Amino acid sequence: MEIKVVVDPVTRIEGHLRMEAVVRDGVITEAYSTGTMVRGIEIIVKDRDPRDVWAFVMRVCGVCTSMHGLASVRSIENALGIEIPYNAEMVRNIMLATLQSRDHLVHFYQLDALDWVDIVAALKADPAEASRIAQSLSPLNSSYSPWGENSPGYFSDVQRRVKKFVEANPKNNLFSTNRWCWGSKLYKLPPEVSLIGLAHYLQALEFQKEICKIQTIFGGKSPHPNYLVGGMACAINMQDPNAINMARLAFVKEIAEQVSRFANEVFLPDCLAIMAFYPEWAHIGGGLHNYLSYGDYPMNHYGDFGNCLQKQGIVMNRDLSHVEPFDAKRLDGLQEFVNNAWYKYSVGKDKGLHPSIGETVFDYTGPTSQFDWLPGDQPYSWIKTPRYMGHPMEVGPLARLAVNYASGNDMTIDITDRAVKQWSALTDKFNSRACGIDRNSLFSTAGRIIARAVDAVEAAEYMSICYNKLIDNIKAGDETMFNGSKWQPSTWPSDCMGFSLNEAPRGALAHYSHITHGKIANYQMVVPTTWNASPRDPANLRSAFEESIIGTPVAGFAPDSPEMALSIIRTLHSFDPCMACAVHLYDENGTVVHKIDINAQ
Repeated sequence: MEIKVVVDPVTRIEGHLRMEAVVRDGVITEAYSTGTMVRGIEIIVKDRDPRDVWAFVMRVCGVCTSMHGLASVRSIENALGIEIPYNAEMVRNIMLATLQSRDHLVHFYQLDALDWVDIVAALKADPAEASRIAQSLSPLNSSYSPWGENSPGYFSDVQRRVKKFVEANPKNNLFSTNRWCWGSKLYKLPPEVSLIGLAHYLQALEFQKEICKIQTIFGGKSPHPNYLVGGMACAINMQDPNAINMARLAFVKEIAEQVSRFANEVFLPDCLAIMAFYPEWAHIGGGLHNYLSYGDYPMNHYGDFGNCLQKQGIVMNRDLSHVEPFDAKRLDGLQEFVNNAWYKYSVGKDKGLHPSIGETVFDYTGPTSQFDWLPGDQPYSWIKTPRYMGHPMEVGPLARLAVNYASGNDMTIDITDRAVKQWSALTDKFNSRACGIDRNSLFSTAGRIIARAVDAVEAAEYMSICYNKLIDNIKAGDETMFNGSKWQPSTWPSDCMGFSLNEAPRGALAHYSHITHGKIANYQMVVPTTWNASPRDPANLRSAFEESIIGTPVAGFAPDSPEMALSIIRTLHSFDPCMACAVHLYDENGTVVHKIDINAQ
């Protein structure tokens, strides 16, 4: 028996991803991932001053906030041959670590945890037992203690406040059983663990506001802080109350320590404990076997990819004994295809283009209604299809973990090994049997979630490393934050090209820029979710989203049931989909609300 299932939208807050699946004999055997809306930022920045592009491309997304701005200034600086001051490099690294920590925190607690935590059951939990369980979840790092707020009174207070909210809004609240599949057999957590998840959900919601203050101190605001081609726009002056002085730097250190504490004492232990109750998901959702990371956190100057805290490379076939190199300039290496996308190339639909010579030309041939089933033999997405040497790649925290582990990154190896050991012990304990959790279990839906928590712990550590480097450099007498030697277009070559390779929270992010006579001639972005969510390539190879849900068991669920949708989106949410690079405005009936003439001056 064959049935077709459509989940649209997939993401909880952005909603521009559609997944169609074919189910045979209770197992998903085919999948089609569709980016349903488009914006075309690359076209918008054409003919603009390269020094202004960061402010435009940063608006690609309001979730990963500053990432595209950082990628843009790096790309322009690479094209113009600008090397920024060491202080500015460290400040950018601190802002990147801040972004990654906050983004991972928000994703798990606000966007992903509800796939696993039954918040209705949390209202029936015993707060004392919840406290006992929470305090038994020791941090991996012995220098940290169990989260001090996990007391019986704390959980009792959270439960009381939520019950009061539910009673005040009995027919319209998140806890209504008809709003989702609360109570379904797919939820396996004891009520007390659900209460832990709910309590930390609320804490994370508050704590993310504190993390953002680091972006505000260095970038003036959050989201979308200020960047500057040639360095940073914030001045260092220990004597000036309006500049980056010691008081503000001390505040940054204080917040950074709080971030590290929350990641170590709450985030990672929660992920390990929650996933321990779902051992079957350590064998579901693995998808592709190839992983790509561009590396980041340069410790010398950007472009020296061999001297970064996070390593660059490719792991093929999940072989953690070897790392393949990545060549950003190889024209037959990184390529984007549009054979199954609603774009066209001057070289033809089945030819790939390197981003340095990429094209963004719309060619919509899809259905007239969003409710139509998309045929698999025709273009079916607004997302291009990136490949490296013809291979599909997964990018994101799991890819970073794989590449850094295989590269011999001591921090990654240490945290990962201890996380897997604790995950295995908790899984065996909570399921009263040996569940066979080992390092290979990371290549799964559950493992991808744990890899994100590991990534947050590492990001907090990188924040501390870069902060200390910044302080040491200032103490040595260097307060420089900007290199203006090539700021004026009169010093630029008439024609130049640049690129940046970055690790956004969701994975490998590349910006390619082509500058002619002081203006942007061409600009291309290959974003993480382009890698993961793209349609099939000319060889009919699936990308990460489609491949990951193949083999997912869904027996016993109706095609239109919440349980069927949950079985699919658990894996898709583990990637933290970010579809905002392809946005248009529609109402709920699919009608265009507003259309902007991008050629208007």
